[in-house]
Parts: sequence; structure tokens; C-alpha cells
Amino acid sequence: MPQGQPSVVPDDGLTTRQRRNRPLVVVHTGIGKGKSTAAFGLALRAWNQGWPIGVFQFVKSAKWKVGEENALRVLGASGEGGTVDWHKMGEGWSWVQRDAQMDNEEKAREGWEQVKRDLAAETYRLYVLDEFAYPMHWGWVDTDEVVEVLRNRPGTQHVVITGRNAPDKLVGFADLVTDMSKVKHPMDAGQKGQKGIEW
Repeated sequence: MPQGQPSVVPDDGLTTRQRRNRPLVVVHTGIGKGKSTAAFGLALRAWNQGWPIGVFQFVKSAKWKVGEENALRVLGASGEGGTVDWHKMGEGWSWVQRDAQMDNEEKAREGWEQVKRDLAAETYRLYVLDEFAYPMHWGWVDTDEVVEVLRNRPGTQHVVITGRNAPDKLVGFADLVTDMSKVKHPMDAGQKGQKGIEW
């Protein structure tokens, strides 16, 4: 197992083991492709460790069949790793199509309320809040409340949040932030998304 050396050892009173095992808030943001894909990669690692996983999709349609969902559901039901629950909060909206805004705002708030209940109950060890940066960016869910709830979550629950335009307060609070930048994309040359790559 690779042994990384931290550049700073904080004077926080924790042992090396306690500091290593503290729960993280992870944010994948930026305009580049791969934010959700990276989060689902973390979910695969968590599944392998036997952790219960909760995936909450805040933007993708309930009708959208993504490959990661099928794969993680099969793995979760296999009995070989952790369990996987998949929750879809959207009704077919996305960051490029925001019709029926009132209903979408309500769904986003309902989804966040469910996440809060699950965090309080310590339902999962890993939470993937896919595309959750958007409801905060649009003001549908209060970023200050999100940060406060995450700061005070009990136990050893890891949370990964994806989506463009992650609010500065969330970025400042998170333990690990990756900004996906786009260097080049097939869409720049007029190519639409394809099976096995986008879904």
C-alpha cells in the first residue's frame, strides 16, 4: 500500500490513525468531463471495503439509465461488498434544461431533506451527491446549511459532491476539491455523446 507523506502535521491532538480515518467531504467541480465518473470510482472503492453507499442524483432524470447505476446496483446486491441504494431526485431536468423550475426546486429540497435524515441516522458510510452543486449554485438549497450539516454530521460518513459551479463556501469547507478543467472534448468537433463513454 502506498504510504504518502503529509506536507504538514497539524497540532490537532489526533493520533496519526485518527487523522487518517477522519471522514472527508470531497468536491468534484469544474467545466470538464469526469466529475460524476470520479465519484462513482470512489463508490467502487467503498463497495470493495464493504461500506453501505447512498447515491443521490439531483439533476439526472429518473428515466436516465446510466451505466454506473446498473453496475453498482448489481455489485450492491451481490453480497460480496457493501450495499448500494440509488435515489433519483430529478424529473428529467439538467443544467442545460431548466423548465418546470418550481417542481425541480421542490425535488431538490426534498432530496436534501432525505440526505439530512440519512446523515443523522448514519445510514451510509459513503454518500455520492451527484450534481448537488447545481441546486446550491441556483439558490434552491442553502449552501450555509449544507456546510453546517456536513460539519456536524456524526460518525465516519464520507460525502462526495459533484457538479459545476460549486459554491465558494463549500469549496472552502471541503477536505478534498478537484476542479475538472476541459482541455479538449469531442463535442467541440460536433460529436454528440456516445454509449460506453457518456452513459
